[in-house]
Amino acid sequence: MEYQGNIIKMKTVLADPIQYRLPIGDQQVNMNELIGQQIQFQFDGQINCIACGKKTKTSFGQGFCYSCFQTVPEADESVVRPELSKAQFGVARDLAWAEEHDLIEHYVYFAVSSELKIGVTRHHQIPTRWIDQGASRAIKLAKTPNRHIAGIIEVLLKKHFTDKTNWRAMLQNQVDDSIQLEEEKQKARELMPRELQQYFSDENEVVELHYPVISYPAKVSSVSFDKKPLIEGKLTGIKGQYLLFDQNQALNIRKHNGYFLRLNVKS
Repeated sequence: MEYQGNIIKMKTVLADPIQYRLPIGDQQVNMNELIGQQIQFQFDGQINCIACGKKTKTSFGQGFCYSCFQTVPEADESVVRPELSKAQFGVARDLAWAEEHDLIEHYVYFAVSSELKIGVTRHHQIPTRWIDQGASRAIKLAKTPNRHIAGIIEVLLKKHFTDKTNWRAMLQNQVDDSIQLEEEKQKARELMPRELQQYFSDENEVVELHYPVISYPAKVSSVSFDKKPLIEGKLTGIKGQYLLFDQNQALNIRKHNGYFLRLNVKS
């Protein structure tokens, strides 16, 4: 069976295990059903901007042509650094977009992908954000009325907690099970200034996330269509936005937003 078209990051549904679908062209491929099978991706060099659709030789910011990377609100610096959002002051690349994406409730959270990390996401992106980064467990820390305040809390707590995911350890399932999220949350509250403690969340549910993986790699070899246009092998699992293959290969799907691919499933 063959599918072809431009891809974007996989769609996910919280289940046990998490369910994945890969948008490719006008279809969505159930990737869970392909685990254990031989699959092949072929890239012939075509990349289309996920914002304007134009062909681009190089993808910027996970899917944009250079022009859109410089202008569209989805690629604004505040997407990566939420503390830089100025939408609350009426300043944004696109204020209407910012009203729907920045001037809404956000969560600051703790997640354990390998070690403890802190992050920020829009309220409607839970648990998608946790799944995309391959978290095994997560808890809400603070709830804010906009992106800027959530970013400020994150910046203050980054002095004590990392905001990075060790993606290699995550893909090898090297998870520190000794981390007690409820205890770490209380430590974080004590580190927050009084004026920010009003946003502290009383929701203490620890969400457990389980991924569809037959086996984790002993080591990780990252593969990319920019260097290897033909990627094939037995699909052994999915975690975060990565496809895991035999021979220890890991393919970051989100990194290739806008790439035009052919996917063949070998019977």
